[in-house]
Amino acid sequence: MKKLIFPLLGLVALLAGGAAGYVLRPHPETAEADPEEQVTPPDYVKLNNQFVVPVLDQGRVVSMVILSLSLEVTAGTSEKVYETEPKLRDAFLQVLFDHSNAGGFRGSFTDGANLVLLRRALLEAAKGVLADAVSDVLIVEMVRQDS
Repeated sequence: MKKLIFPLLGLVALLAGGAAGYVLRPHPETAEADPEEQVTPPDYVKLNNQFVVPVLDQGRVVSMVILSLSLEVTAGTSEKVYETEPKLRDAFLQVLFDHSNAGGFRGSFTDGANLVLLRRALLEAAKGVLADAVSDVLIVEMVRQDS
């Protein structure tokens, strides 16, 4: 009887493992995504003109910051961005001027934390104009020219 217990336990464990593998296997109908559910990649829209922002110190212009921006938008909404570009530029300029007046373009203006704050403020302004069509604002180029 002792000789049969260990092989019998091994057989039971093997059957239990096989049954668990069968039950937990991925089902083919859920493993493949439907074409309707596939995620479409976003569009990237580069705004036509650069943004020029003065940096003031005691009422005098001490330098100029020039930026180029692009927007990450949902697929198919690029035309909407170009239609609302004047309103977008106005909102972005307000954010950029506020950032400049708060000292954001002085010193180490390319610091990561500083740019995160600027991107977040630009994204909020873009969402105010385009709602959920925009998902990110990309700073493509940025240069400061001191006088």
